[in-house]
Amino acid sequence: MKKLLAIALLLSLPAFADETVTIKLGTLAPQGSSWHNLLKEMGEKFQEASGGKVKVKIYAGGTQGSEGDMVRKMGVGQLQAASITNVGMHDIIAEPMAFTAPGMVDDASFPTVFAPVEKKLEALAEAKGYVVLHWAQVGAVRIFCTKPYKTPEEAGADGKFFAWDGDPGSIEAFKLVGFRPVVLASVDIVPSLQTGMINCVSQAPAYVLTARLFDKANKMIDYPWTYLIGATLVKKDVWEKIPADVRPKLIAIARDMGKKVDAEVKKLNDDAVDAMVKQGLEVVKVDPAPWQKAAEKSWPAVRGKVVPAEFFDEVVKLRDANKKK
Repeated sequence: MKKLLAIALLLSLPAFADETVTIKLGTLAPQGSSWHNLLKEMGEKFQEASGGKVKVKIYAGGTQGSEGDMVRKMGVGQLQAASITNVGMHDIIAEPMAFTAPGMVDDASFPTVFAPVEKKLEALAEAKGYVVLHWAQVGAVRIFCTKPYKTPEEAGADGKFFAWDGDPGSIEAFKLVGFRPVVLASVDIVPSLQTGMINCVSQAPAYVLTARLFDKANKMIDYPWTYLIGATLVKKDVWEKIPADVRPKLIAIARDMGKKVDAEVKKLNDDAVDAMVKQGLEVVKVDPAPWQKAAEKSWPAVRGKVVPAEFFDEVVKLRDANKKK
């Protein structure tokens, strides 16, 4: 009888001891970039902290397709995790898109505005079946064009702006501002610049340098048009295969990685601009007032359509409070 009870007890225990959890993680971060290297470092530390029971295999440089493709692949189990921006994340939770509304936040204001809603966003992601390993700043996004547009009116006259495939909110936002959006997958940006299908793209400078987008779009409008944040998400059912006592260690490692990204991101973007200027980039100095006015024209495309109105208003309130400080 005792022997039968012992066997039953063993069978009832979670099969963690011999199970290796392999996390296939997709990202657009270019191979060899700072973001890619930090993800590799995170994977190595995951394996070490778990005694080899958790392995992270990284697919960088968009080899798994666009961010929307990665989200779909997580949904069907082809990927277990992805490091993506809030733009790609909107199919899981749309609320982080509030921070990408043009003219909403910049490098200085983002941390203060984001901190009060961070836990709320993580709870929303968990309710959709995802665990947020960490958040990270991608930074202020500038508009890079093939022509030196000084005003929004000039850009609206003949600019053809890259718009994210699968992001109808950004398409409508461009239209409200008076810009002409051209819908493409992110992996099609370079060939589309080469053929003239687009002549403007809004991206973080560090990405523009790494992806060599400035070879064609070599005029940078010196106004922080939008702000990108990122996160590494892992499927909750996969995460829960990892022993409960190991998970906090991995979260701590991931959060430390996020802090490293945040500490480096502004310097990375500033250094990227300097490096591109040395290679022929022209920084187009502009009056920020008309660009801010144009940016805020896009907000009705986001509030209540992409982002729930209540959350959008909360972010605006936090932003305004930060400005008063």
